[in-house]
Amino acid sequence: MAIPADKKVAVVTGASSGIGEASARALASDGWHVVVAARRMDRLEKLAEDIGGTAVQLDVTDQKSVDALAEVLPRVDLLVNNAGGAKGLEPLAETKIEDWQWMFDTNVLGTVRVTQALLSKLEAAPENSGLIINMGSVAGWNVYEGGAAYNNAKHGVRVISRALRIENHNVRVTELDPGRVATEEFSLNRFRGDAGKAAAVYDGEVNLTAEDIAEAVRWVASLPAHFNIDVMTLKPRTQS
Repeated sequence: MAIPADKKVAVVTGASSGIGEASARALASDGWHVVVAARRMDRLEKLAEDIGGTAVQLDVTDQKSVDALAEVLPRVDLLVNNAGGAKGLEPLAETKIEDWQWMFDTNVLGTVRVTQALLSKLEAAPENSGLIINMGSVAGWNVYEGGAAYNNAKHGVRVISRALRIENHNVRVTELDPGRVATEEFSLNRFRGDAGKAAAVYDGEVNLTAEDIAEAVRWVASLPAHFNIDVMTLKPRTQS
């Protein structure tokens, strides 16, 4: 794995599309060597080629896959825990337990697995400059109809961020909480491939883009080691 010794290394999970891909591109433009990690290697390899980074296949729901990622990384200065997603918008009484399990395993336990696996490398970053950016959501703060499982999962990401901060690992922790972001794959996944319903979420609305969120990732990552952004909420101007 060709990771330059003179460059800071950023790991971005869920990097094959959407906010993860955009964040990887933004960080690379700022001089980071970016390790892009996700399940779809065809997309990752193209992205890594575009940005001069490194592609590693990763399934955050599989501990062996997470351990394999950690084993091949000589150093980590920044971890962007971006892998996640939602399934369904049914009322709580009609939700499927398997959807809850998937959302918790991906959003919550996936964040814990990757953080645990890479924490010692982040703690070893020069001058206590290690940084974790957890991709939360306004859904972790505000309950909405049909969102019970996803609300719970994203609240779990908030708890992880808070716990890491008070445990004082000499690693900075930032929680980014986007509001309405027009990312096609997120919505398609939530509506189980129904493109019409997925598009309707954003039709007629002012929406943020994946690149907007990536700009926040890039800015937080550019700050000096004594500076920690605790929580940042990101919304389009029309979203209350």
